[in-house]
Amino acid sequence: MNEQIINEMISSLKISRKQIETVLLLLQEGNTIPFIARYRKEATGGLDEEQINAIHKEWDYANNLFNRKEDVIRLIDEKGLLTPELKQQILASTKLVEVEDLYRPFKEKKKTKATEAIAKGLEPLAKWLLTFPNEDVLKEASKYITEEVKTEKEAIEGALFIIAEIISDNAEYRKYIRNALYFQGTLVTSVKKDAVDEKKVYEMYYDYSEPIKAVKPHRVLALNRAEKEKVVSVKLDIDKEILTNYLEKQVILKDSKATQYLKDAIADSLKRLIFPSVEREIRSELTEKADDQAIEVFSENLQKLLLQAPLKGKMVLGVDPAFRTGCKFSVVDQRGQVLEKGVIYPHEKSIGQTVTQEQIEKSEKILVPIINKYKIELIAIGNGTASRETEKFIADLIKKFNLSAKYVIVNEAGASVYSASELAREEFPDFSVEERSAASIARRLQDPLSELVKIDPKSIGVGQYQHDVAPKKLNESLNFVVTQAVNQVGVNVNTASKALLMYVSGLNKSAAENIVNYRNKIGGYKNRAELTKVPRLGSKSYEQAVGFLRIPEGDEVLDMTAIHPESYGIAKEIMKKYALTGSMFGKDEIKPIIDGINKTELSKELNVDKYTLDDILDSFKAPLRDPRDQFSQPILKSDILKLEDLAVGMELEGTVRNVIDFGAFIDIGLKNDGLLHISKISKSYIKHPKDVLSVGDIVKVYVLNIDSVKQKVGLTMLKD
Repeated sequence: MNEQIINEMISSLKISRKQIETVLLLLQEGNTIPFIARYRKEATGGLDEEQINAIHKEWDYANNLFNRKEDVIRLIDEKGLLTPELKQQILASTKLVEVEDLYRPFKEKKKTKATEAIAKGLEPLAKWLLTFPNEDVLKEASKYITEEVKTEKEAIEGALFIIAEIISDNAEYRKYIRNALYFQGTLVTSVKKDAVDEKKVYEMYYDYSEPIKAVKPHRVLALNRAEKEKVVSVKLDIDKEILTNYLEKQVILKDSKATQYLKDAIADSLKRLIFPSVEREIRSELTEKADDQAIEVFSENLQKLLLQAPLKGKMVLGVDPAFRTGCKFSVVDQRGQVLEKGVIYPHEKSIGQTVTQEQIEKSEKILVPIINKYKIELIAIGNGTASRETEKFIADLIKKFNLSAKYVIVNEAGASVYSASELAREEFPDFSVEERSAASIARRLQDPLSELVKIDPKSIGVGQYQHDVAPKKLNESLNFVVTQAVNQVGVNVNTASKALLMYVSGLNKSAAENIVNYRNKIGGYKNRAELTKVPRLGSKSYEQAVGFLRIPEGDEVLDMTAIHPESYGIAKEIMKKYALTGSMFGKDEIKPIIDGINKTELSKELNVDKYTLDDILDSFKAPLRDPRDQFSQPILKSDILKLEDLAVGMELEGTVRNVIDFGAFIDIGLKNDGLLHISKISKSYIKHPKDVLSVGDIVKVYVLNIDSVKQKVGLTMLKD
């Protein structure tokens, strides 16, 4: 392993050498991050997924940087131009941009004004001007007149192009100008003459300026979008005199007859070459940082959404609201199976029409018997078109018929994408798209994770500007989050969909399909050992996956736990020693026995590390532990809230729907979520809303302001 890279990682990650080297070795051996985090704690010293992933990413970046340094050193050396000082500068670089700056003078140039001048034989004249001569410049230039260079003026112009490029290629100069522009410059915008922005989305950026170093990440992405949509022009500005004075001091070491010519070359180099290039680099760097921030926020929101508390063991009626085509509904049992589906028409079929009492009563006659027949406990209503009207219909229905059922508004973002997918057609071949949506909405309430993994994370709608950021980086981050969530919770191998199984450690789409196909063939797995018979599931994949695959009602009691089969021998020794049986797992009677064990002595006796021992004993106490159970369950409702019911200062309970850079959107039961600005979250300073709030949190808020025209509400968590 590269010693220099390891040392840099120790410094940046604050993780020990042994831990870093162990993780890298485990990754090289083909172990997955979830497997290492869960089942190799004794080797890593208990590092979690985030830390292991950070080591993985840092190693990749450092390796790419190291390889580029090696390439650049080799390429310069092949030209015979490598000096010990230059080599040391390259090796000391900590960023790719620094390496590229040092390589710039040695790159094979495309056709430029300077290369054309060199081809005309004007390089000696350029070098002569840089000796600060006191001889007549025009006289010297006349020596270079040829068929290609007609006049002294042309000769001098060509020489100055060469000097301009020499200045531009200087890594030290570029570094100074980049830093000066970033720390002293201003970002300036102006509206374009032919701009089309009917809804005034970008109005605040029509004439806007802000110090570059202070521009917030979400603003960078907003400006990028406004620029892309040809609404505004964006440029970086600085007092050019600062940069010109610096370059003149560096280049013109003494006064001479060439001074004015050199000043002209400096001005040209700055305007034509250096500034546009550095401006692009800074814009690119700002965008990269903004991308990283947006991806981080999106990833954290997605993780909280995936880990929402499931509402287990409930009969749910899912409703996909609509006007013209009617509200499709699906009755879903405790295992997620659809028992009945249908459609009701409780709304007007088009805007301007009035719904008749006959329509409402007809819909009631369909729905009430179904709710009573299946003893429906929860009604899940999608939050799309006609959601508000459907909520009113359901609330009135509950009140009118004195039903015990409660309802929940479910975020249906991505449901339409899923409903039209191949996976949905496979699950529900005889359903319409809308009927699939109704079933999906119900299942989202029962088990959010199992349902949301079927949807492209970018369609779930809990980010900001997620369609503007680097797709590859976004996909990698979101895939890590989904994988982490699935493996933290674990999967029932006898009920899991292919979409869920493919995120299990060590598995992919093909392996997931093979597991499901073999499950269907044998009628379900009785134990984990049967997974070794799955076609094309190799021993490494089995090792990485099996601990995360659970069999709650199999013929091996340990198969329902998170204990890996490699530790079954130790687990059974403990059970024998303390007379434990599978029927005791998870019961109150086992807790005092486990709590009374001297772990230090037992660890020595069984020759087992403390991490594995702790995990085994924890699994005995809570074999079906679900990390999602610690989070808030959704707010169950029986009545509707209207905007006119609100008053400034009113206390409400709401659910955090989205966390963004400047605040959070809170569902308080209205058609539109209320905005909670970052300044209204805490009396003390907070760097980002995500430091305090997470998607799915139930929070107490107060009405700050009401806009009846725009149907918007401002909220605060600060009570006056």
